[in-house]
Amino acid sequence: MRMIDYRGFRPALLLLVLLLNACQAIDNSEPQEVAYGVLVMAHGGSEQWNAAVERAVAELQSEYPVALAFGMADAGSLEVAVRQLEARGVEHVGVVRLFVSGESWYERTRQILGLSPGAPDKQTAQAQQAGRPAMGMPMGFWQIETDLQFHLSEEGLADAWEMDQVVLSRAAALSENPAEEVLVVLAHGPGDDAENWRWIQKISQRTELARERLGFADVRVFTLREDWQDKRQAAEQEIRRYMQQASMRGQTVLVLPYRVMGFGPYHEVLAGLDYEADETGLVPHDNVNRWLMNQAQQLQAVSVEHQQALLVASTL
Repeated sequence: MRMIDYRGFRPALLLLVLLLNACQAIDNSEPQEVAYGVLVMAHGGSEQWNAAVERAVAELQSEYPVALAFGMADAGSLEVAVRQLEARGVEHVGVVRLFVSGESWYERTRQILGLSPGAPDKQTAQAQQAGRPAMGMPMGFWQIETDLQFHLSEEGLADAWEMDQVVLSRAAALSENPAEEVLVVLAHGPGDDAENWRWIQKISQRTELARERLGFADVRVFTLREDWQDKRQAAEQEIRRYMQQASMRGQTVLVLPYRVMGFGPYHEVLAGLDYEADETGLVPHDNVNRWLMNQAQQLQAVSVEHQQALLVASTL
């Protein structure tokens, strides 16, 4: 019988054994528990506005350490929230952005949290700002120094299927004779035309359930483009013209704001027109709370996957 000398194979066999043992250790190990928390970003506004958002995150707070950062991706408020989570022993953070559009301040937020390059350090940013008068809401822009690992949501309330039920419930409460009614949904809107088109398309999807269930004569979504005066003027004219024509046809106009909270400037925009309105906004509603929880849980799953990938990489 021919004998095979295995001595020359020992290094390769040793490496194979080590790899098999590593894989077995990975397969048999439970995911390591890493403290996970949630940072909720929201625009902010009046005391009533902020309180409504705080109530919406109450359920989250029963499950996770939670910090709120009001503002338009303001590094100052974000840093305060980061320090709060650090103090509670959090290591991984799901950043849930409570904005209508997932595009709003997305890249700016990534830069502030160090997920993308582009933000200066805090000392440089404050030196550049020194002596300049403060205008409107604070919008500090610097990279926050922290060891926290961030996982950033990409979805906004315009993308959220959970909002379909919010629109349905608001519209149903207003409606008396849907076949003779038109539903007008108003949103803030951005300056960029392509992005504005995306706002309208996405929010229109959120109204489909109300259209199907209630049978309105028509459902239309408009953006006011509030912060761009030249585009706002044209938007106001289009909204008013549509509502006037509906009234002339004998139809009742129902107005819903697709905003996080409140009616915004729509009283002034619609002055003199005949309409019925729910002025609440999306908050408060259980489905907004549910969306917040769903986002936090999805980001937690991303966090676990990230931890497992790091574990595999460190073992091999």
